[in-house]
Amino acid sequence: MKEWGGRLRRVQIGNAISAFGSGFTLPYMFVYVDQVRGLGAAAAGAVFTVFALAALAVLPFTGRGIDRYGPRPVLLAGTAVAAVGAFAFGQAAGTTGLLLSSFLFGAGVTTCQPALATMIVRCTGRTERSRAFALQFTLVNLGMGIGALVGGQVVDTSDPASLTRLFTIEALAFLGLAAVTGTAKMPPAEVEPAGAGAGAAGGSANGGGLRTMVADKAMLRLCVLAGLIFFTCYGQFESGVAAFATDTVGTPPSTLGLAIGANALTIVLLQMFVVRITERRRRTTAMAAAGAVWLAAWGTAAVAGLVRTEAVAATVAIVAVYALFGVGESLLAPTMGPIVADLAPTRLLGTYNAGYALVKQTAVAVGPAVGVLLVGSGTWPLYLAAMALCTLLIVALAVRLRGHLTPAQDNVRVLAVAQREPRAARELQTAA
Repeated sequence: MKEWGGRLRRVQIGNAISAFGSGFTLPYMFVYVDQVRGLGAAAAGAVFTVFALAALAVLPFTGRGIDRYGPRPVLLAGTAVAAVGAFAFGQAAGTTGLLLSSFLFGAGVTTCQPALATMIVRCTGRTERSRAFALQFTLVNLGMGIGALVGGQVVDTSDPASLTRLFTIEALAFLGLAAVTGTAKMPPAEVEPAGAGAGAAGGSANGGGLRTMVADKAMLRLCVLAGLIFFTCYGQFESGVAAFATDTVGTPPSTLGLAIGANALTIVLLQMFVVRITERRRRTTAMAAAGAVWLAAWGTAAVAGLVRTEAVAATVAIVAVYALFGVGESLLAPTMGPIVADLAPTRLLGTYNAGYALVKQTAVAVGPAVGVLLVGSGTWPLYLAAMALCTLLIVALAVRLRGHLTPAQDNVRVLAVAQREPRAARELQTAA
């Protein structure tokens, strides 16, 4: 276990390095294409679209590669592609070069995600897994926040070389991820019972891993729920909500930055406290609670829209919206990843993680388009009502998912064991 802990630390350090690099560059890609290279907003939008579509192209192969060769070789391949894409993006001056490098960049980044998630599962047992995923989420938010802060000091739109340096440093960050995490030897996969292992092996060998996942009703329900979660929260976080805050409420960019900082600070401060609560509760209860908190966030956003003429009140409301989003995210971090890991047959863990990542990327890609369209058309009450309805649906689907999970998958078995052990000890003492 001590050796496993060292490997897990290397995985988590790699997560932080990757997040720092993402925060360092992603917020400034639009500015780079639109203003620095002078190619306009349409070209910048196309770059982001290609970045997102790259995930759809590579993730099906990523899962199969992880199951066949293990997460480490796939991570190394992903970091190499991402490093080349990031470096090329900083050198490209024309639309064609930017689109090609954006595809490589996006393909590399999305290849790394399920590989890192699989590494966390390999390095933990069921009892430690929730804390490991919660720590990962905390480090990702902290890394992205620090990266964005440092990157903002480097960016100078009047100096293209400053953006070139930015993306070169991002490429070096991926090489750092490869050096720290990609060289860590993973523990062997857990051995499944004969029946389960044979079924999984057959599915993998026949290229039917994806068919196995699609036939898993619990996993399908989780993917639908996850898609709605990422569409409603993460897909709106830096797009629809930001557009609502700046265009409708009139929030200055500096205040919006403060609100986003409040979100990250909320997660960093609450995450390890929240995980102690969620590890003693059903995972489906935690997901439903996250939906309830986000419903309060959308209600607070409505208040901000109604009092937008009162600058102080509107500002407080917008900051509260982002902070409430952070509370909900903290509830989800220890639950989603562990459920995917528990649902997956051992030999198809990579396929399940890649499928989950594919749902996530699709929802995050679609969410901004819908949010910005509704807010930009001036129908902000309709936008908030639609998001509130989606949030209510999250609560309902989380509760309904409970009936499709085993007690262990919903974190019930751990509770039962923890409660029975003291009782058994008392009975032994009484008998003695």
